[in-house]
Amino acid sequence: MGLAERIGALRSRWSRSFPPNLARLMLLSCAALWGGSYLLAKFAMEAIPPQWLMGLRMVGACLCMLALFHRHIVPFLRPSIIVPALVVGLTYWGTMVTQTIGLQTIEPGRSAFLTAAYCVLTPFATWIVSKVRPKAVNLVAGAICLVGVGFVSLKDGASLSLSVGDWLTIATAVVFSFNLTCLGVYTKRFDPIAVTFVQFAVAGVLFLVGAVFTEPMPNSGWLAPSVVASVLYLFLGATMAAQIMQNIGLAHVPPSQASIIMCTESLFAVSFSALFWGERITWSSLVGFALIFAAVLLSVIKPTRHSLHRN
Repeated sequence: MGLAERIGALRSRWSRSFPPNLARLMLLSCAALWGGSYLLAKFAMEAIPPQWLMGLRMVGACLCMLALFHRHIVPFLRPSIIVPALVVGLTYWGTMVTQTIGLQTIEPGRSAFLTAAYCVLTPFATWIVSKVRPKAVNLVAGAICLVGVGFVSLKDGASLSLSVGDWLTIATAVVFSFNLTCLGVYTKRFDPIAVTFVQFAVAGVLFLVGAVFTEPMPNSGWLAPSVVASVLYLFLGATMAAQIMQNIGLAHVPPSQASIIMCTESLFAVSFSALFWGERITWSSLVGFALIFAAVLLSVIKPTRHSLHRN
């Protein structure tokens, strides 16, 4: 029995007895690992240019996925998956390249909160792609998020100003909302693991091609202990370990609860950035972060039958 099959058998045995609180802790740990990835990417990019960094991360993830889940991936590597691979790969590459380049000029916590706006934007992307109209609560969340971005953009408490890095990160949220919408469509037609693999593969190739033509070639500075540790964190922690914990947690925690727990990613990001990067949080940024976070929560919380009964 291969490793993937053993993991599947273990999850099956735990399906009835797995402690719910442990599953919630896994989701919280997942959010913390993702929150830390903004800071570690910032450290790594002091030595490794952004496209090289993301190219290495994507290629490493593909190799591990192919080794562990080849039975889920290889049967779907046929012409019918080419178009979905290009769509999700291009949109995923778009999110990562805008986020990592934007992160070079803005603080990790600011990047995390502006990126989190994708939760608010996804219903509108779904409206464009699948013709499913957003609900009134999505419109309210969108308005709150827009006000939040306005507060984040305040400079010296008076004028509104967004830097190039801010605009790139906002573009990340927009493109990511379309990426998630397309993933929702294609994972109903193909194995989700296969779709994730081709997404990483297409994005990885685009990153490496872009890096070869536009960025400096690898050098000895990449082997500095702090840089290697940052890359290992991004690859093993924020990609592999976080994905495994997310999958296990989602199997044992209701989606509404899981969404709220995972939204804490941006809170972890700004906390780590303030503690270890020295990010200065102004009053306007704090108000903006709170409004964006409230909008995200409003977007992911679904009313329960019990609450509908009471109303």
